[in-house]
Amino acid sequence: MENTSPAPQNAPETDTPEHTAGRRDFLGMVTTAGAVTGVAACTIPFLESLAPQDSASAHLPVDVDLSKLAPGQQTTVVWQGKPVFILHRTPEDIAKLQDAALTERLRDGDSHDLQQPAYAKNWHRSLTPEYGVYVGICTHLGCVPSYAPAPGGAPAEAKAAPAGGYACPCHGSKFDLAGRVFKGAPAPYNLPVPPYFMPNPTTIRLGENPKGQDFDFSTIVQI
Repeated sequence: MENTSPAPQNAPETDTPEHTAGRRDFLGMVTTAGAVTGVAACTIPFLESLAPQDSASAHLPVDVDLSKLAPGQQTTVVWQGKPVFILHRTPEDIAKLQDAALTERLRDGDSHDLQQPAYAKNWHRSLTPEYGVYVGICTHLGCVPSYAPAPGGAPAEAKAAPAGGYACPCHGSKFDLAGRVFKGAPAPYNLPVPPYFMPNPTTIRLGENPKGQDFDFSTIVQI
């Protein structure tokens, strides 16, 4: 007798382990690609914000108001992408910088190496003894030193610094309150002093020399 039953339809295709793995790998690639695209979209603007500015505005002088900077306090500003320490020294700090015993412990106590303009080649490495101005980048490997204002009130991370001075947290280089490096430190040179002048007693203008002076910061030995 003729079989009149309907022809069997193709059964649903069963996923094999190979098919399952292949689909999972494909979905993973799509997900990963989307994630990478998202991260890249966020990272590129962030990296661009860290890139040096090539515009003329990045090289303009920077004025810093010192009227509220009390003796013993320091402020940090950015000049040409570099941190610049501006310290209002106390009378005790100024007296300490003139101590012959301190000078003997320094690698370049008389500032023979070209790490400062001629008008800052003195015992306080600045225009006036009251204010110290230096680029806050260690001359060893480029870390930012910590400021230790006094033995009792120094921050915990800077207690290795001399009594009033700077300590590099990376490799232990130490500097005095004129940015002069101590002997035995990994840093080979004093902290650089940028070009600057004071248009009035409470303002420092970074990036501009005093009238009649000429100093090109790019000529320093090292930063």
